[in-house]
Amino acid sequence: MHDIRLIRENPAAFDAALARRGVAAQAEAILSLDTARRDVATRMQEAQARRNDASKAIGAAMGKGDKDTAEALKAEVATLKTTLPALEEDERRLTAELNAALAVWPNLPADAVPEGEDEAQNVEVSRWGTPRNFTFQPIEHADLGPLLGMDFETGALISGARFTFLRGGMARLHRALAQFMLDHQTGANGYTECNPPLLVKDEAVFGTGQLPKFAEDLFRTTDGRWLIPTAEVSLTNAVQGQILPEPSLPLRMTALTQCFRSEAGSAGRDTRGFIRQHQFEKVELVSICKPEDSEAEHERMTAAAESVLQALNLPYRKMLLCAGDMGFTARITYDLEVWLPGQNAYREISSCSNCGDFQARRMNTRFRSEGAKNTEFVHTLNGSGLAVGRTLVAVLENYQQVDGSVEVPDVLHSYMGGLTRLVPQG
Repeated sequence: MHDIRLIRENPAAFDAALARRGVAAQAEAILSLDTARRDVATRMQEAQARRNDASKAIGAAMGKGDKDTAEALKAEVATLKTTLPALEEDERRLTAELNAALAVWPNLPADAVPEGEDEAQNVEVSRWGTPRNFTFQPIEHADLGPLLGMDFETGALISGARFTFLRGGMARLHRALAQFMLDHQTGANGYTECNPPLLVKDEAVFGTGQLPKFAEDLFRTTDGRWLIPTAEVSLTNAVQGQILPEPSLPLRMTALTQCFRSEAGSAGRDTRGFIRQHQFEKVELVSICKPEDSEAEHERMTAAAESVLQALNLPYRKMLLCAGDMGFTARITYDLEVWLPGQNAYREISSCSNCGDFQARRMNTRFRSEGAKNTEFVHTLNGSGLAVGRTLVAVLENYQQVDGSVEVPDVLHSYMGGLTRLVPQG
């Protein structure tokens, strides 16, 4: 949600920032609604004040025996009582229209965000690790996985496209990755483990920015709730509508959950394999902090995600997204892209975003500094620490052997019950 005061103060800057996101100028239309709403609100307040004054004056006139004045005042009060409901309805309607206009446009990019329309203009910040020098031609996980327990056919039989059935050691490795990530983020990186709901109300998906614009990307139940596309929704909304005490910040939360996405906007992309599924697991990271701390918190969160890739010895690169490639709620975003030798390419495995106060305004989440009377909106951040399925893909491709087997990374041995290698089952 955008701050109407900032738009009033500098509409040109607002439009220029939206232009970086590929959005046409909106300040004039927004301010027109704002002016109309403020005009109606002023007229309503004046009418209410006049009604109160006239009501008091009736008694004074009656006390003086001035019946004509009293009757005139009564007629005026009656008219005002008729007029006020219409003004109140106009004020509610214009407020709703203004809030809708403020809610539908994406967050404004930070100054550090590079210009650009799509991923081709993203900027590489750093790389970690050296891609393995294979003595054979590595293959993609979609070809490697089926003999190891990655069953695409059964998943499709049960549920349709973009669902997968994992068996045996493959299912165990998937679970081991998820458990390791959660243990790592709570132990090494200080996040508080949570187990949040997977079904949420309209207010929650509005608060984190999925509604109203991205409803088609979500799954909805028959009773009107939404399946979460990521635990960002549940974790961030845990502070919805609250005024937080300053000493409680920052809040750092993590959760391992199932996630559900319709992938409506990705038709034709990654139709083979395990990268883009309707149902998947992810370890989510969420931070709630003071505005002055959010830049440092963003770097910390990204480092927490990186530390999982480093522990698994998976080469990756860190990308700063350009303005046109960022998500709707993001002010600035780093993507981590893991090396997939089977594809001979880096692919996204984590996205860490600082949303500023954009989500906090939608959720009405604030904090109060010690000794202060006024409140401020918090800043919210979210990131993947990591996407479990995509990490499984990276392990399969980077740790594959010439005989079709896959070695289990050392840090996962204690989670695997003595299994150190996945072997083709024929």
